[in-house]
Amino acid sequence: MQRRILGSTGISVSSYALGTMMLGAWGNRDHDACVRIVHDALDAGINLVDTADMYSDGETEELLGRALKGRRDDVVVATKFRHPMGEDPNHSGASRRWIVQAVEGSLRRLGTDWIDLYQVHRPDPATDIDETLSALSDLVRSGKVRAIGTSTFPPDRMVEARWAAERRGYVYFHTEQPQYSMLTRGVEADVLPVAQRYGMGVLTWGPLGAGWLSDRDVTSSGVRAGLEPQKFDMSVPDNVRKADAVKQLRKVAADAGLPLTHMAVAFARAHPAVTSVLIGPRTPEQLADLLAGADVELDDAVLDRIDAIVPPGIDVTRASSYYVRSVVSDLSSRRRRG
Repeated sequence: MQRRILGSTGISVSSYALGTMMLGAWGNRDHDACVRIVHDALDAGINLVDTADMYSDGETEELLGRALKGRRDDVVVATKFRHPMGEDPNHSGASRRWIVQAVEGSLRRLGTDWIDLYQVHRPDPATDIDETLSALSDLVRSGKVRAIGTSTFPPDRMVEARWAAERRGYVYFHTEQPQYSMLTRGVEADVLPVAQRYGMGVLTWGPLGAGWLSDRDVTSSGVRAGLEPQKFDMSVPDNVRKADAVKQLRKVAADAGLPLTHMAVAFARAHPAVTSVLIGPRTPEQLADLLAGADVELDDAVLDRIDAIVPPGIDVTRASSYYVRSVVSDLSSRRRRG
């Protein structure tokens, strides 16, 4: 397994990272199988494991804590906060009030004294970035957190956070975790260049496009289709366009003598800004398939064919990406109030 340095942290991480969203009630309810997935990943050379407090309402962090007993010192553990962890509106967000409570919950569930990478799961428009960075900097200085990062932040928020850190003397965000695949390439236009400009590590998620880039039909069955059926409904024109792109990409993979899954992960890993690609298997068999492609490198001819199907910097559909520019999502940017 290849190793790379995580941004400016000096931490060496594997080029594949284990994403754990599918471990627990949201995906695989067999706890022993989930522990086996973690152990198999570590045995294969993966040393970066990513989770979040919200995954299966905390169950995933607990599973990970169980799996890491006796191996914690050799693993870079990343988790995230921001989404609701209960009905109380103060049990979410990126305020100091919630951060100091959320980190204690994650530490307890993970069964550890420190978190290697603590990430804001999404931007919080209700909280000033100074408030968030101040609280996170205190966690780093206390030793409970080693480094901090963001997930699915737009480039303007990334730049704002860097300026705030420089102005106030806070700890910088060391990483960004964007969605990135052959179907969702919008981050190539701005997020990835900003990360490179600031020397941030990049941990990409969703290389298989929520299953679209797997070797199975995700439109009729599967866990993802059950969680977000609108993204797989073939009566939606956007999904028809996506299916057409996948058909063409499958042909490119076949001509290259590769499973589509291997080409998909190798594509994400090939970008010069990317440090590590999160793979999120639900079963040990899915993990084994992905690990078998760990050494795949795509040549220019294959990359050019992919570019011809989905151009650089373009998402196949707006609905396929969690990253939506603020000018589109914020009605105040284009409508008067009152």
